[in-house]
Amino acid sequence: MYHYRQVLVRMRQGDTDREIARSGLMGRRKAGTLRERATAQGWLEAGTRLPDDDVLARVLARPAPLPATCVSSLERLRGVITPWFEADVQGTTIHAALVRNHGYQGSYSAVRRFMKALAAERGPQDATCRLSFAPGEAAQIDFGAGPVIVDVMTGEVIKTWFFVMTLCWSRHQYAEIVRDQTVATWLSCHRHALEWFGGVPGKLIIDNPKCAITRACVHDPEVQRAYAECAEGYGFKISACPPADPQKKGLIEAGVKYIKRSFLPLREFRSIADANRQLAEWVQGEAGNRCHGTTREAPLTRFVTEQGLLLRLPDVPPELSTWTTVIVHRDTHVQFEYNLYSVPFRLIGQKLWLKAAASTVHCYHQHELVASHPRLTGRGHRSTVDDHLPPEAQAWAMSDPQWCLRQAERIGVCCKALVDHLFADRVLDNLRGVKSLIGLRNKYGAARLEAACARALSFAAPRYRTVKTILENGLDQVADVAAFDALSDTYARGGRFCRDPKSLFRN
Repeated sequence: MYHYRQVLVRMRQGDTDREIARSGLMGRRKAGTLRERATAQGWLEAGTRLPDDDVLARVLARPAPLPATCVSSLERLRGVITPWFEADVQGTTIHAALVRNHGYQGSYSAVRRFMKALAAERGPQDATCRLSFAPGEAAQIDFGAGPVIVDVMTGEVIKTWFFVMTLCWSRHQYAEIVRDQTVATWLSCHRHALEWFGGVPGKLIIDNPKCAITRACVHDPEVQRAYAECAEGYGFKISACPPADPQKKGLIEAGVKYIKRSFLPLREFRSIADANRQLAEWVQGEAGNRCHGTTREAPLTRFVTEQGLLLRLPDVPPELSTWTTVIVHRDTHVQFEYNLYSVPFRLIGQKLWLKAAASTVHCYHQHELVASHPRLTGRGHRSTVDDHLPPEAQAWAMSDPQWCLRQAERIGVCCKALVDHLFADRVLDNLRGVKSLIGLRNKYGAARLEAACARALSFAAPRYRTVKTILENGLDQVADVAAFDALSDTYARGGRFCRDPKSLFRN
């Protein structure tokens, strides 16, 4: 419209169409057409004000083009192409699929024109607004798929991911290549990143990984308990994006793509440690000193300003722990990372909270601490506290051979001799039989048990079943007491097969 206004001003000053054409503003034919329309509208009369640009645009607008009469060669395949287009499949991929599966013989240009028509039919997309942040206000976090690394020392093939935290104002990054996306890895990466920056942003904007958010929701997400403790310890707030809405954290999405396209290609890694060393050098060198496409400054230059506005790191770093729910099994143990930890037997079948720190494991029942153990390494190990076992299990566990010998000695000499004989068996350990033998004292008393052991020894049948049968039939009360006293003295002297004449030749 500015161009048209210049021509109209020249016409009001008396310039002819030929003079206007000679100046290069407009051709004679077009100038003549414009003069006719301007005269009809009264724009060339002296003393009148030229109309505004919107009036000029409306009067001088060209008539709308006639609708195209040709039909695209892809119209018959609209039902096939439309779902692919909605799924953001590339045009070259669509063209290749049409040629391969539908025998299409047209060019890729036809596919591109058809996709442009589909985009016009879809109408304008939803408008977005660019998020802005103050220095130190926020950082964004995400995981990205890392390279497959073959460790040159062990030959292990390792599938990796890389963790990225980007400060929203300066665009300075921390990146680390890791083996997994567990809660422990997530928390340790946070600690490394905050120590790398030397401060804590006020808010961390994250996606919804399971290691951070246990239930993704637009309005009321549930935060992983361990991550909530980490946030409380460092003093930052967690801002989880709505599900399936990556635009809310576009800075970190771009940062992940930048690492994938600029750092990972054409590099070789000998191990994860070597990859992280190269990554740290790249962040501090190339990535930190580049001219950022949005801020038009180097991230490290802006970070000098932002670092002083970050929250201070705590004097004592908070303990990073992993929380999980466990079930108490019938053996009074819970399982965590393939190791077993005991809890009080009264909680069998209950669901507990288990908190695993770097060196300790704590179990909670309804916020009450019920068990503590040193954290076990490896797999298949067990940590048991005797007080957690039922009373009968504790008694059984304490009844070792030495305990049995002490109890037998208290009962009497013959009982001690019989127990020695049972433990001397080269085939059976007889520990269960000895425990049951000593347990007969509770039912029959120590005196009768001693007499029964003496009778069993006199018949050269030192077995638990023999002693029990003697007691059940009362045979221990029928025997000659003097003979048993002599037999007790003989066993006290250590002679197992010795007999005094009276007992040997007794009728």
